[in-house]
This record gives sequence, C-alpha cells and structure tokens, in this order.
Amino acid sequence: MAVDDRRVYCRTAMSAKVKVSHEALGEFVFSTRDISDGGVFIVVDNEPFALELGDKVKVQVQGLPVEAPVLDMVVARKTVDGFGLQFANAV
Repeated sequence: MAVDDRRVYCRTAMSAKVKVSHEALGEFVFSTRDISDGGVFIVVDNEPFALELGDKVKVQVQGLPVEAPVLDMVVARKTVDGFGLQFANAV
C-alpha cells in the first residue's frame, strides 16, 4: 500500500449487480468493483448519478436466489468512474 493510503480494510475484487437508492435521485442498478468489511465500490461510469461525499444511500445486492437485505451506506469516496460506499454502521 502507498504511504498516503488510508484503507482500514483489505479489498476483494467482486463484480455483482447492486440496486442503489437515493432519496432525490431515485434507483439505479450498478456493478461493484470490490468489497471490504467497510464497504463497496460501485462503478457508475457515465450514468447521471451525481452523489456527493456524505450522501446516504440504500444498497441491495441483486440476482441472488433469495432477497438480499437493504443496507444503509454513506458516500465516502468519489472517483471519475464511481463511488466508494461505506457501511453506515462503520461511520
């Protein structure tokens, strides 16, 4: 890891579809890039989904044989291709 890397949790590459719900922007389905014990990174690319740091969203994994729980998450990081979401209970 780089000296300025502030990661607390080890990330694992994982591609899954997740539904992300924002009170003002609505619901979108995105792919994940990685996951850790602290959160998940969603790849947004060119979608019109303009979150800001600190925004609260609800996230649910899609395509499982049973309905996944809906998790409260907070935008912790913003990049050109997506967002790092932190589990709300980890904030």
